[in-house]
Amino acid sequence: MIPFLSLIQRTRLHAEEINNAVAEVVNSGWYLLGKRLEQFEQEYAHYIGTRHCVGVSNGLDAITLIYRAYIELGMMQPGDEVIVPANTYIASILAVSENGLKPVLVEPDVNTLLMNPELIEQHITPRTKSILMVHLYGRCAWSQIVQDVCQKYDLRLVEDNAQAHGCRCEKGMTGALGDAAAHSFYPTKNLGALGDAGAVTTNDNQLAEIIRTLRNYGSSRKYVFDYKGRNCRMDELQAAVLSVKLKYLDEENEKRRKIASYYLEHLASPFISLPDPMAINSNVWHLFPVYCGEDKSIFKWEDDGPRLRDRLRQFLLAEDIETQVHYPIPPHRQQCYDEYSSLSLPITDYIHAAELSLPIGPELSLDNAAKVVSAINRFV
Repeated sequence: MIPFLSLIQRTRLHAEEINNAVAEVVNSGWYLLGKRLEQFEQEYAHYIGTRHCVGVSNGLDAITLIYRAYIELGMMQPGDEVIVPANTYIASILAVSENGLKPVLVEPDVNTLLMNPELIEQHITPRTKSILMVHLYGRCAWSQIVQDVCQKYDLRLVEDNAQAHGCRCEKGMTGALGDAAAHSFYPTKNLGALGDAGAVTTNDNQLAEIIRTLRNYGSSRKYVFDYKGRNCRMDELQAAVLSVKLKYLDEENEKRRKIASYYLEHLASPFISLPDPMAINSNVWHLFPVYCGEDKSIFKWEDDGPRLRDRLRQFLLAEDIETQVHYPIPPHRQQCYDEYSSLSLPITDYIHAAELSLPIGPELSLDNAAKVVSAINRFV
């Protein structure tokens, strides 16, 4: 079996260093807000290219704390609007609505899978205060258009960098392109912990200080509470593991690019469409998504018959190849966001119905990538 992802194999790549780092934390007797977290925060801020990194409990909390801090600063208030991609993972939207802000869903570009920058300005109102730019699938979503719109309307540009650790573009590294950025270190990510963990990066001194306080019950010093905060701290074990894995991030991203390049060169099935190859150099390929055949010009979400994607997945599974779908149901069709169910978002619907993710990662060999290609090219 070629697994979609094997965390066992991925962890084995650096097993000895990880085991040593964990043992040091266990033997230290200090498990929260200690030297390992401070070390990782410094290392990651230097790597990203920002003044501050604040380690938190997960990626959702990272985005949530950014917007909560802006509210505490008086820069936003409940009822204000945040532009978000319609086809993002739901955590991006949950963090916005958690703060009483209103997510405004914008369709993606069908070629890049990222929020279409040409559509943003038409969604801006007097209540718009921010754009949440999601580097989905490992692709850099920054563009000069987005930057210009933020400057024109005085909007805070927040990055959801959960899937793009180490991604670079002409402006710099994702996580340092906007006013603040949220990072997830969920185990499956390019930079993954051994549990939940996340971080906020920013050059804003005041924002960083508020987030540091909010993550620890709103306490700036022991038993003194400046805000109604939360318990959102990254523990020392995860920080120690991430310090080990950060050293190998660029090398492992390069392995992902080699697999992606192989797929782009050799996949030749008429039943799939490949991602935009122009993104190869500004992409760390957290995922390798392909479209499976449905005609987006006639596609209707209400069609509930067998999908080509499902047939291809079953065929590949019979060939001992595991795939995943990211994500089968778009946010505006989830029960928790029923208020968005009447929106017409045909490109988002199409992507969520046709997308299939192929195996990719530093633990995947080129031989196994070749087996994936051979199977897909034989599919009829």
